[in-house]
Amino acid sequence: MIRVVIADDQALLRGSFRLLVDNEPDLTVVGEAGTGAEAVSVVAQTKPDVVLMDIRMPEMDGIEALRRIVEGRITDARVLILTTFDLDEYVYGALRAGASGFLLKDTPPTDLLAAIRVVAAGDALLAPSVTRRLISEFSNRPEFTVPRGLERLTDREREVLTLIAKGLSNTEIMGHLHLSTGTVKTHIGNLLSKLHARDRAQLVIAAYESGLVQAR
Repeated sequence: MIRVVIADDQALLRGSFRLLVDNEPDLTVVGEAGTGAEAVSVVAQTKPDVVLMDIRMPEMDGIEALRRIVEGRITDARVLILTTFDLDEYVYGALRAGASGFLLKDTPPTDLLAAIRVVAAGDALLAPSVTRRLISEFSNRPEFTVPRGLERLTDREREVLTLIAKGLSNTEIMGHLHLSTGTVKTHIGNLLSKLHARDRAQLVIAAYESGLVQAR
């Protein structure tokens, strides 16, 4: 059973998400929050697998709540950011803070449910085209920095990182580089460790920030 917390300042939207999620046999809502501060508290109490986190909430926004959850090691929950716009400056900050992806609030119900399952399994929910636009838009800002650990990567690890950033799955990487499943997983594990990344979402960000893959 995948345990979900819903954090959004709109009660009607929270209720809609709860009905949708609780109607699935493998998903259950274990908590709700109307502010960022409440989200941090509810996540600490319920230890969910996935958090649906709105960006713009009173008292504390979703990014600060996400940062406190990740940096405070409150839980290993994956956080899906909910936003109204697909090029919201807050989204880039959320990805750097440790979000596993983001969804538009008008995402079809079936896609939302699929997204919860994807990130619960440890994968990232990032469309490469949207990621490129985000990086291109915000790469000239002062807080944009080259990730630590890039110099420690082997040539093969750089190849794998490049393909991850281009949106290839493990199976596609296997075929492209003629590697076994275990070898690909080992390379990805090494990338996560060397680049201090939580998941594939942060690996994608690292690839663009380092210049290994160019935003277009």
